[in-house]
Amino acid sequence: MILLAHPYFLRDDAKQLARMKPYPPLATLLAAAVLRDQGHDVTLFDAMLADGIDAFRAALAESRPATVAIVEDSFNYITKMCTTRLRDATIEMIAAAREQGCRVVVSGSDATDHPRRYLDGGADAVFLGEPEAALADVAALWRDDPAAPLDAIAGLAVRDALTRELTFTAPRSGVRDLDALPLPAWDLVDVDAYRRVWRDAHGRHSWNVVTSRGCPYGCNWCAKPVFGRRYAQRSPASVAEELRRLKVEVGPDHVWFADDIFGLTPRWIAEFAGEVRARDARIPFMIQCRADLVTPTVACNLALAGCEEVWMGVESGSQRILDAMDKGTTVDEVREATRALRASGIRACWFLQLGYPSEQWEDLLATRDLVREERPDDVGVSVAYPLPGTKFHAAVQAQLGARTNWEETGELAMLFQGTYTTAFYRRLRDALHDEVLYGADEPRWFELGEAAPEHRLAQPVGLAEVED
Repeated sequence: MILLAHPYFLRDDAKQLARMKPYPPLATLLAAAVLRDQGHDVTLFDAMLADGIDAFRAALAESRPATVAIVEDSFNYITKMCTTRLRDATIEMIAAAREQGCRVVVSGSDATDHPRRYLDGGADAVFLGEPEAALADVAALWRDDPAAPLDAIAGLAVRDALTRELTFTAPRSGVRDLDALPLPAWDLVDVDAYRRVWRDAHGRHSWNVVTSRGCPYGCNWCAKPVFGRRYAQRSPASVAEELRRLKVEVGPDHVWFADDIFGLTPRWIAEFAGEVRARDARIPFMIQCRADLVTPTVACNLALAGCEEVWMGVESGSQRILDAMDKGTTVDEVREATRALRASGIRACWFLQLGYPSEQWEDLLATRDLVREERPDDVGVSVAYPLPGTKFHAAVQAQLGARTNWEETGELAMLFQGTYTTAFYRRLRDALHDEVLYGADEPRWFELGEAAPEHRLAQPVGLAEVED
């Protein structure tokens, strides 16, 4: 028996608990489906709606697995933030599994960046990158010999059998033919529990789907530890068929496409709209995309396919900051994309990022003015968050102290010495949200401008000074 698990307990994240928009662990369910296709006996511990680590211990006692695979949902942006609570939960789960005599393997963003932490915590191996193929190899090996070492399996961080030093096995490339993967093992989760909490909180039930892996763009603050800077994509027909199956087997009222970049090309989106209509597979959905990819034609085809809402990584209303981020988009493209979506009846929503190195008060006002002028339907506001492997992290690494991660997703703490204090950025976040909800509030922004000097800190090193 193999127990698949993930470490995200919704109850431990106050911001997400208040939002109450839980999704099943997509990456974990895909890994489970691959193992089942290989003939393994698989069960699932779904932490999302569970009461805590004791529920995991109870699942271990009930299923008595030989192997526990803790596979973080790397498609969910929440887990990509690598919060300390997520890390601590994983370490606790490893310890609980080891107490039951299980062998343990781990997959996730933080584990890929810091495998030693998880090996020190008792894991037998950490997957470096996408987990499905490596997990299938590990499961096959241990089925034949439960004590077999893993040094011949590609794509792992392990301990050397003799020296116990950290070592890496041969690299493993990611999955290219995504259509060859099975559909996620939806039957392993409590669909009714998800449906109840969604409908109680929002009046309709949303479900998650993914059509691609990775992102080919080079924003210098964006970490890609699991999928890297590549882009693999399912066919439009495969995705439309999954929607058709979802309508029959799960029956959601709405779908969130968890891709970093949905569709990528106008041709793919047009073909997808056609495949959805041909299969009567239309379910209202939400995506994430870039402003420079949204044209009037793209917006029209998204609407035909069922798109209700698009979230774009706008980040800033200052072109100077966008250029410093290596964002590759312009403020004018943001305006054009927002208007194109609105013209097709799609909600245009923006992700905004405060506190990027060298950002000044004038840049913040440019962001405010862009919000006022284009009136996005919603905004998500965060602050610059340094994650390993990025040019941004390299620039501010010397300023990071013992705390290098947020405790939970709503903390909005500056971990390096930006232009202003954490408290000031939190006030700016609230002001931007209120701009969207209630419109212009000049007195508030005047007060913020007056308070800005007293919250100002010394400038960090600029990213231009860091080698690529």
